[in-house]
Amino acid sequence: MTNLRDYTSLRVGGPAEKFIEVGTESEIIAAIEAAGDSSILIIGGGTNILVADSGFDGTVIRINSHSIKSEVDACSGATLTIGAGENWDEFVATSLERGFAGLETLSGIPGTVGAAPIQNIGAYGHEVAEFITRVRTYDRQAKAIKTFTHSDCEFEYRNSHFKAHPGRYVVLDVQFNLRLGEMTTEITYAELANKLGIVVGEKAPIAATRQAVLELRAAKGMLLNPSDRDSWSAGSFFTNPIVSKEIAAKLPEGAPQWPTADGRVKTSAAWLIEHSGVHKGDTHGGARVSTKHVLALTNAGNATAVDIAELAKSSQESVYEKFGITLEAEVNLVGLTL
Repeated sequence: MTNLRDYTSLRVGGPAEKFIEVGTESEIIAAIEAAGDSSILIIGGGTNILVADSGFDGTVIRINSHSIKSEVDACSGATLTIGAGENWDEFVATSLERGFAGLETLSGIPGTVGAAPIQNIGAYGHEVAEFITRVRTYDRQAKAIKTFTHSDCEFEYRNSHFKAHPGRYVVLDVQFNLRLGEMTTEITYAELANKLGIVVGEKAPIAATRQAVLELRAAKGMLLNPSDRDSWSAGSFFTNPIVSKEIAAKLPEGAPQWPTADGRVKTSAAWLIEHSGVHKGDTHGGARVSTKHVLALTNAGNATAVDIAELAKSSQESVYEKFGITLEAEVNLVGLTL
């Protein structure tokens, strides 16, 4: 049997009952149909999942499809259709090299293109939803290809129609619309602006912005590095909670607060964790809170999935006891819960 620890960034996870790697659209659909009604786990880069030590009792399909189609117009910009198995950061780097602006703040996010719309990945003031025009999927329930327009995707903060219907849709390719240009739009994220040496609201070269983002992520242990166990993580383990105004009003002075369009308030999971008594470097078994950033839980040495889950649960409980807020996992949990 194939051990899933070899296919996840956390490097934990037991065996898969059946493991298939597919490289084309027809292979993806054939593998899904061959599995029938049995349990299926779709993975790409394995960078946003925590798999149980007992493994997965079903078929694991690893999508490794590579395809890039582009249409470029001097006025309307570039329309790029990218296969689900393409490495996300390699796609970002290539788009910038070709003079397509927009994705620079999303540099360094691990994973594949197919996973990007599911989670609606985002960083430094931008979300991938801003640039997606279409998502083609295979609908397991209807047994047919289904194409989603941008509005059909129902994008929200770290959420989408696909995430809300787990297991039903398998992403085949994603279409992006990017503008031509060498400069970013206005930088709205203070940390990034400071790194670039500009003030919030100014623009910056896209190449310099990508480099700044990569350096910021590396400093937080959010760039995967095979030689650095402090980066053996699934990125941010928890999403930033969105709470009512009443709950936000009870937070201590200094707690980050960003009003949302629906009248609620988003706050920082990292701030809550740090101010609830959790410290960088805290351990449980072989799992460790990153020494660089409290949102990253790492495999510091021979960690089990249970070790990592217990460490996550400890952070979750500390925040709830201190602030009455329940942190939600951003990482997909397979075969275990918090």
